[in-house]
Amino acid sequence: METKKKVGGLAGVVAGKSAICTVGTGHGLNYRGYDIIELANLAQFEEVAYLLIFGDLPSQEQLQAFKHKLKIARNLPDPIKEALKLIPKDAHPMDVMRTGCSLLGCVEKEKPDFSNQEDISIRLLGIFPSILTFWHHYHHDKTEISTQSDEESIAGYFLEKLHRKPPKPLWVKAMNASLILYAEHEFNASTFTARIVTSTLSDTYSAITAAIGALRGPLHGGANEAAMDLIMEFSTQEEAIKGVRKKLENKAKIMGFGHRVYVKADPRNAIIKEWSKKLAQDVGDDRIYTISEGIEKLMWEEKKLFPNLDFYSASAYHFMGIPTAYFTPIFIMSRTTGWLAHIIEQRQDNKLIRPSSEYIGPQNRPYVPIQNR
Repeated sequence: METKKKVGGLAGVVAGKSAICTVGTGHGLNYRGYDIIELANLAQFEEVAYLLIFGDLPSQEQLQAFKHKLKIARNLPDPIKEALKLIPKDAHPMDVMRTGCSLLGCVEKEKPDFSNQEDISIRLLGIFPSILTFWHHYHHDKTEISTQSDEESIAGYFLEKLHRKPPKPLWVKAMNASLILYAEHEFNASTFTARIVTSTLSDTYSAITAAIGALRGPLHGGANEAAMDLIMEFSTQEEAIKGVRKKLENKAKIMGFGHRVYVKADPRNAIIKEWSKKLAQDVGDDRIYTISEGIEKLMWEEKKLFPNLDFYSASAYHFMGIPTAYFTPIFIMSRTTGWLAHIIEQRQDNKLIRPSSEYIGPQNRPYVPIQNR
């Protein structure tokens, strides 16, 4: 691993080479050379998942075979079902996802030579929506749902199982776009965590479990939940502007704005904002989207901070009837594709990731026997 300079939080440090994604001002957001705008507007999420994991867009035959494997991969083994039943109703859904992933690694082990890593990749993509929705309905409806479905897409399958009815086509399209937008973002905190674990020659399940732990934090994946909580504090746009201005005066951090690698705008925001607007119209909302726009305008005027993907994703998910606590687990369903791509890439030319630190503690302290302290 190559290091340019020492910076707090590793900002600006080049920690490795990758052929998966470009991100940031001057580079745009591209997945293996394909612009995110085109992918989000034209592609299916399963195409993008295939692209990230295997390196190229699939042919029609390859895509259909991939989707078929993903459908089979939705099945929950009995030990996973029993474990999900034991996880408390008030557990955070991110903890449910983390535990489900770790337990699957005990039930369906990866081979020591990693020769079944592609099979495991498909398994994880297929099973994550099942893990969340099975746990949800068992503890909230006292029902053990079936993982069987004719719905081909991951977006549609998740919405169908969450609401236990066929999803609106508009909702499936919106969720498909969201999953594409969240799929990959270079060496972010969770992805770098996955690569660090992988560099020790650990298994895929350990790397993904660790990545979920990193994504759980509000400074990474949890920002969309925090953004929704903020929006729901207010009843009108005027009240929101006044309230957020007060928070800024009190030096409060407003989640869902600004980004570590973007300077002028998050290129994903325009797409998800448009979907939020369409979904607001679909459900007849005239409050939440308006409040969101008011907060966006204020944050730019006061702080020159732009909304990132998390901000309008929050309202988009809300309009689709998704509980706020499930926003970040949806992130997992998407970003697992990027994590898997990086795990596979790390293994191709692996070196243990082990940076150094600058010691700032006390110097030359003599040992004093305990009776003399």
